[in-house]
Amino acid sequence: MSTTRLLLTGATTPIGVALVRALLDDPTIDHVLAVGREPAASLGLPLGERLSYERVDLRRSRARRRLLFGPARERGVTTILHTALHRRAQDSGRRIHDLNVEATRELLHLAERHPTIDRFIFRSSAAVYRIVADKPSVIDEEHPLNLGPRAPQWIRDRVEADLTVCTQMGLSRLKILVLRCAECLAPDAGSQLYDYLQAPVCLRPLGFDPMLNLLSMGDAIRSLRLALACECEGIFNIPGADTLPLSRLIALAGRRQVPLPEPLLGPLYRLRTATLGSDFRYDLNSWRFHFSGVLDGRRAAAGLDYRPATRLDWPLSGASG
Repeated sequence: MSTTRLLLTGATTPIGVALVRALLDDPTIDHVLAVGREPAASLGLPLGERLSYERVDLRRSRARRRLLFGPARERGVTTILHTALHRRAQDSGRRIHDLNVEATRELLHLAERHPTIDRFIFRSSAAVYRIVADKPSVIDEEHPLNLGPRAPQWIRDRVEADLTVCTQMGLSRLKILVLRCAECLAPDAGSQLYDYLQAPVCLRPLGFDPMLNLLSMGDAIRSLRLALACECEGIFNIPGADTLPLSRLIALAGRRQVPLPEPLLGPLYRLRTATLGSDFRYDLNSWRFHFSGVLDGRRAAAGLDYRPATRLDWPLSGASG
């Protein structure tokens, strides 16, 4: 039985911690080198023969090089699973771009020169797609990406990181996978909709009720494990088991909804951020509050044997009343 020695970035995020726990129960995973910016205690797991931890600031080029040609080389890492993206949408600037894009670019290039690494898996996001009225509402992997110069940095960075990895497919000696995941509706996972649902009253555009597709934590972890288990490469959409209209999402979360004229929503949500410090940005989400966007998962079903199976639990855990 072949085994994998894995370097996992973003290991101290909720998805990262849950994935490490799952991988330690998998006999095909020989070792997990977990990487994060927080102290090792953030993992909440004992380190040992199959789990090690490196505290690394991936925004720094020297730290990235030291990681790959130090601990990763010493442990004979064969696969990089890169999940580290800045989660807070209100933040912007060069240091955010360094983590989202430059870290992705350099980790990929360093992996190509590494003596033991032969696979690179990137956890991307469905947020890279361009959702507008004249495009299909069921989104396959050939759907146009959001390359608009006026898009917020949160989106631009994700598109650039995704394209950075995709352009190396067929040119690199590495086997490369990109998973474009539906939004994982969970606390501290960078979910804009999760933050949106924390308010007791949710505002939405008058006259619009688009369909949303959402990913549970269980399916997010399962998709990553299936990607590690397969020998394929390519781009795969990872849809969730829950597809529902925005109005139904708000109702299931136990919130009041108030439809308002669209021009009012941006200023009102900027006021909410200024007064409460919330992370939800209406300019990031206006497209999907108007037009439906549901991921087509047929390629993942055929190539990864992934089909969404775990629905969200309501009310959401950690949601405020």
